[in-house]
Amino acid sequence: MAKPDWQVFQLTELVGAIDRSTVDFHEFLRTPSMSCAIYHLPAGSKDMQTPHDEDELYLVVAGRGRLRVNGAEHPIVKDTLMYVRASCDHAFFDIEEDLTVLAFFGSAVNSTLSSLAL
Repeated sequence: MAKPDWQVFQLTELVGAIDRSTVDFHEFLRTPSMSCAIYHLPAGSKDMQTPHDEDELYLVVAGRGRLRVNGAEHPIVKDTLMYVRASCDHAFFDIEEDLTVLAFFGSAVNSTLSSLAL
């Protein structure tokens, strides 16, 4: 069966599918060039992730905490958008309010569109 050329996701449905009582990571899209997930960390929990092989873009959907990237710390709140380069040591910490983020993973691709963005 062929994979569809496009898909539509509703943020409210993605957020509604997560288990809010625990750390939950739900990948909802995977293609050869990218993947997307919703990641939930309850207040006071620990982020156990390790550096990834892919570049990563996070969008905070809800919550408050901090992100540490290679020793530098950054406050994060709803609507914060963060880029983390592949293989960087990073983790969320000091999670004050339940934190829900969209995580977009992907490799840089040489294409006409990416070269136009420069």
